[in-house]
Amino acid sequence: MSSYKLTYFNLRGRGELIRLIFAAADVAYEDVRITKEEWAAMKANTPFGQLPILEINGKTFCQSNAVSRYLARKFKLAGKTDLEELQVDMIIDCFEDIVKPMFFLKMETDETRKTELQKKFLEEQLPAFLANLDKILKSNKGGDGFFVGDALTWADLAFLSIAGWIKMSGGEAVAEKHPKLKALKARVEALPKIAAWIAKRPVTDL
Repeated sequence: MSSYKLTYFNLRGRGELIRLIFAAADVAYEDVRITKEEWAAMKANTPFGQLPILEINGKTFCQSNAVSRYLARKFKLAGKTDLEELQVDMIIDCFEDIVKPMFFLKMETDETRKTELQKKFLEEQLPAFLANLDKILKSNKGGDGFFVGDALTWADLAFLSIAGWIKMSGGEAVAEKHPKLKALKARVEALPKIAAWIAKRPVTDL
């Protein structure tokens, strides 16, 4: 049996999708949450100087999407066929198109520039992203199930994580215009293993 040790900050951020996959698969792992000071001391000894990192049987790996994809495939959360896996990967990669502007918005310190980025995000980037995502969801059984096929995949879990980022970035009102996506989020949150994780995980702002 493999052993898993996830190291990240005490945030949801880039580490939460990995945690959600472990929760959905009901697989035990060590959830190590470090401080910025601890990270500074260990950064040079990590593969690319980035978090999160996952140790599998003592071997260290990074890049959150690569780790998540590996775990999803291992735990049967990546799609049931090659084409389903491709569609899931397509959705995951599209999520990066909205994560990047949210990250830039979060990191911007100039208030004038931040206001400009917020306006573009809420009026252009987020509406277009959610409209496309809504179409993808509705193309699968009218949008009343999951993004791909007839079972939960890591695309659904990633959306749950992204939804938190969207709320943090002030986009909740825009998201409300897409009831099918809102219902998917609620369905995933209500899955017993996911609900149990959400109930017990540390409360953090991000």
